[in-house]
Amino acid sequence: MDPRDTDANKIPFDSHLSLTADEVLTTTRAVRRRLDLTRPVPRELIEEAVKIAQQAPTGRNQQQWDFIFIEDPATKARVADIWRQGLQSRAPDEHGMAPMPTRMSFGSSEWGKIRDSLGHLFWRLHEVPVLMIPVVRVAHRAEMTSTRGQAHNWGSVIPATWSFMLAARERGLGTAWTVGHLQYEREMADVLGIPYDNVVQVALTPIAYTIGTDFKPARKADPVSHIHWNRW
Repeated sequence: MDPRDTDANKIPFDSHLSLTADEVLTTTRAVRRRLDLTRPVPRELIEEAVKIAQQAPTGRNQQQWDFIFIEDPATKARVADIWRQGLQSRAPDEHGMAPMPTRMSFGSSEWGKIRDSLGHLFWRLHEVPVLMIPVVRVAHRAEMTSTRGQAHNWGSVIPATWSFMLAARERGLGTAWTVGHLQYEREMADVLGIPYDNVVQVALTPIAYTIGTDFKPARKADPVSHIHWNRW
């Protein structure tokens, strides 16, 4: 049992953490191991976070995103199976020989912790109280074949999803951005009744109360390494 998993560390169902904007932005972590699988998540709390997510920008204010929340145990089990299948399959872009651009060493202790926590979630995903799949509506999937079309559509759903995750953090809920199942997007669409030709899935995130709320900023690269002035 995690020592943070005590009644004293569990916030009431209707409470917020009263974090500042900077605290929310710098301590919203990908939570996998520290998800409380025993506490139900009230729909009212999720609806509050969705209301905040509505204020995120979308291209031409089209508001073409939707969130699918999965609570039913049998459906969660099927969703989790597809997600695991995706994680176990090599992504199409992993067959090339070009090195992966990254500022993190895959031999680092940080990556080891990520790998271990992902392994924990791998076996427990179906036990998470709520799963969410954000989607974006398109006139046709051909829109996603150009850089402009992708930028417009991803930019119309990812900000809302991130806003939801930030709002969830302030309410004591943990989330994590995962995309492994997208290799089997059509199969997931069949399970959830998603119109595949006109609705594109973006990610899958677990939603649960966190075990403890003491998340801190993660170790990152020097901010200067991300900055370019006037040209590359």
